[in-house]
Amino acid sequence: MAIILDGKALAKKLRAQVAREAAQLPRKPGLAVILVGDDPASRLYVSNKEKDCAQCGFLSFEHKLPAETSQEDLLALIGRLNEDPAVDGILVQLPVPRHISEKALLSAIRPDKDADAFHPENVGKMLTGQPSVWPCTPYGVMELLSEYGIDPAGKRCVVAGRSNIVGKPMAMLLLRADGTVTMCHSKTPDLKAETAKADILVSAVGRRGLITADMVKEGAVVIDVAMNTRPEGGFCGDVDFDAVSQKAAYITPVPGGVGPMTRAVLMQNVLSLAKEHQKSVR
Repeated sequence: MAIILDGKALAKKLRAQVAREAAQLPRKPGLAVILVGDDPASRLYVSNKEKDCAQCGFLSFEHKLPAETSQEDLLALIGRLNEDPAVDGILVQLPVPRHISEKALLSAIRPDKDADAFHPENVGKMLTGQPSVWPCTPYGVMELLSEYGIDPAGKRCVVAGRSNIVGKPMAMLLLRADGTVTMCHSKTPDLKAETAKADILVSAVGRRGLITADMVKEGAVVIDVAMNTRPEGGFCGDVDFDAVSQKAAYITPVPGGVGPMTRAVLMQNVLSLAKEHQKSVR
């Protein structure tokens, strides 16, 4: 039976550490979150981030806007937040309504206030190994691996999914940690042939039941990033947890694995940005 990688427990530990460090700063770090529309899942995410800010001793600035808000108005808001000295991190809750360009919004956030690390400049820094904040979900996965003493160096790592938010940066962070990385996607002709070789398998596709036990190497580390709804209610990932957990050495649960880590490392990112801002004004 696989060892469960407990993201919930580690996230609690990381938030406590962030709170201790934040308390030593001359002023409280501040996170501004922009929510456009009334999507229930997005509302829940924003509410959770507000709770995390309170636990870490951060200031939280919420901007909940109607779905019909124009792109011009959103860009103007981001411009004001960019210049607000109380705001260290800015986050736009995705997805946004169709009439708004995600690319335009994310590019408008100043790189030194980019809490999600989606700005092209920060993506470029990650790619070239320069110091920067990292995208929260892949960063959370790396923290989880580190906590359990799982070193990607020299291991065959397979990432299923190539999104800009998870798949691509996940592959890059594993590569930076000296893993040998294969990326799989919808055009991969034989997914099983690739995943069965993986010492570390990360699935971020968003398809319930995608990864079955016969697709997993004995003793592998299996990281399930996806959050899918079950027909009978509740949530599950891409991985057939019950079957794969009998074969893997380590596995993340859904929920309680990667999700809490994403929120915790967002707080780490905001703390890092705040430290840089406060260093520059001393």
